[in-house]
This record gives sequence, C-alpha cells and structure tokens, in this order.
Amino acid sequence: MKFKINRDHFSNGLAQVLNVVGSKAAMPILSNVLIEAEKDQISLTTTNLDLGIRCKIKAEVKEPGTVTLPVKRLATIVRELPNVDVTVDAGTNHQVKIASGGSHFKIMGIGAEEFPKLPDSDDDKSFTLEQGELTTMLSNVAYAQSTDETRYILNGVYFNFKDGKLALVATDGRRLALVSKEMPVPAASAGAIILPANPVAEILRLLGKGEQLKIAFNERRAAFQIETGKDNSGLVDSIYLFSKVVEGNYPNYHQVIPKETHQRIKLERELFLQCVHRAALVTSEKSNSVKIKLTANLLEISASSPDFGESHESMAISYSGPELQVAFNPQFVMDPLRALTKDEVFFELKDEVSPGVFKTLESFVCVIMPVRLS
Repeated sequence: MKFKINRDHFSNGLAQVLNVVGSKAAMPILSNVLIEAEKDQISLTTTNLDLGIRCKIKAEVKEPGTVTLPVKRLATIVRELPNVDVTVDAGTNHQVKIASGGSHFKIMGIGAEEFPKLPDSDDDKSFTLEQGELTTMLSNVAYAQSTDETRYILNGVYFNFKDGKLALVATDGRRLALVSKEMPVPAASAGAIILPANPVAEILRLLGKGEQLKIAFNERRAAFQIETGKDNSGLVDSIYLFSKVVEGNYPNYHQVIPKETHQRIKLERELFLQCVHRAALVTSEKSNSVKIKLTANLLEISASSPDFGESHESMAISYSGPELQVAFNPQFVMDPLRALTKDEVFFELKDEVSPGVFKTLESFVCVIMPVRLS
C-alpha cells in the first residue's frame, strides 16, 4: 500500500474517527484505525464493537492495500508533520513509513484481517432526512436522556417512525422532551429504535457538513450515511456511522404528557432563561430549586439556600389567572430553553404538584416534574 495525501485532509479525517476509540480497548486491534487505499481515496475506520465510524478522503493512491495503525498516536504525528504533502508507504510485517518534508516515521501496525467488519445495512428499513432538521430535533431532546445505568432503556434517544411522522423522545424519569416532524412513513418501513447516548453525541458532532443523511435500522442496529458536501475539508462522499441500539421496549411516553393544564403563559425565551439562570446562582446541592410565582401580569422567580442566601427576579407577562406558585429544578427549566432557538415559548401549569410543560408553536413538548414546596 502506498499513497500521497494532504496533511490537513488526513488530520481532519483522523479527527472524525478518533472519538470512537476508548482508552481501554478490549483488544489491541480496537485501538487502531483501519486504512484502506483504493482508486483515488483512502477510507479510515474505527470501532469499539458497539459503535463504528468510517470516513473517506481524497488521496493519490499509488499502490492499493490495507493496514491498521494506532489511531491516537497516528493522529498526533500527522497533525505535527512539517509539510502539507505526506507519503504513506506500508511494507512487509505491517510496518508503515510516513514521510513529510524532512520528517520520517516508521510505525508498527497490525494486519487488517484482524479488524472487525462494519455490518452492511442494505436490507434494513431506511429513511432520508435533512441534516439541519435532525440536528435541531436531536438538540431539542438529547439533554433529557438518562445517565442512570440501572435504567438502561432510558440511556438514549427514542426514534419512532410511525403514522406519517418521525418522533424523537428522551426522558430520565423526572423530565421528558418530545419533538416530531411530519414525513412519509410507508407501513412496511414503520419502526422504532433507541439510539444510545454516545452515537447521539457523535451524530450531533458530525451533522451539518452536508445536506442530507440516510438512516437505516433493524431491531439490533442503526446506520447513518452522512453526506459531507463537497467542501474543502478533504472528506469526500460521506461519513458512515454504525451503532448497536438499546434492546427493549421504550416506556409509553404519551402517558407522561398532561392531558390538561389550567394556565398557559407566553414567555420571551431568552429573557426567562436569563432570569432563571441568575436566580439559580444561590442554589446549592441541598436546596436545588427555583420557585416560579404567577400573579396578575407578573412572573416572579426566586431561590434560596442556607449556605448562600436568596435571589429574586421578576418579569412582566400577560396573565390574568389565579395566583400560583410552583418549584422546579433550575437545570430542568434551563435545558429546554437553551436547546430551543425560537424567541417565543409557552409554559403551561396546573398547580404546585403537577408537571410544568414547555411548548412551542412547532411540535415540541418538554414536561418537567415539580419539586415539593417546603
């Protein structure tokens, strides 16, 4: 195998696949990147068996071939090379020579035949989505995923393709975020998966370089083919991300969304976020709540803790209902406000023991459980 490549393109490609490799790989080969050179490109693949990623980069391939090299060490070396032109030459015994300007390295690799193959997704159910739309939808719900390992079913985002729409849901049992969009879903392609938190984070990192992506899935795995656009990053065609899915049945999230709330107020998102953020500055681990009080045309936000003291914020709103006071974990209030981009949000309340609900005019809902008022 021998090829010549632009240093920055090579470095960028390695950066795309680096995250998948854990610090403690189960087998030595899993610390390596599989490099395959053919025609006018090389492909770089890494996997930890649960998650795998492959990207392709333009290169001048003189001799096709394959090899695997330690990805973290390789990425560091490539990034530091002095010259834009880099030559990579794999000899016998998987020893690879890397040359750039006056720099010459020899790195020991492992044969490509030991590297686990990423599965094909040809027979799976598949859909094409706009990258920008999926980025927005994932950002709107991802913060609500559970990090509690004992509730593994909730450790991810639920994708539900059904009844002419895609719904994304995340919940940790104390809050739930849901966003949906209408799209054609043929009956034969309907289905749902729970995508674990790591692939969700990877997808959010990778999206936005091109226009579309294709998602293909079955009950055990999901694959994302992400177009990168013909930009100058040196990545051609696409990035391919494969992930195992969380196996099991996601809870019935429709039951969590309140059927009726008595009071609905329109809020300026950014202003409300700033008020809650400031009020929360005096909270502590033991006293981690902000009180929201509604009176005629006024919303007051207050917090207190024995360690730090008290805070009080107020903002004018349009409200003519009864006086109402309810308390929430400030993080649960701020997360959806930060994730949304529209200026206008609606906050619905019923009483001090019922959940609060954020909504937008689009199909976004976030339900947050209250904290008992002491």
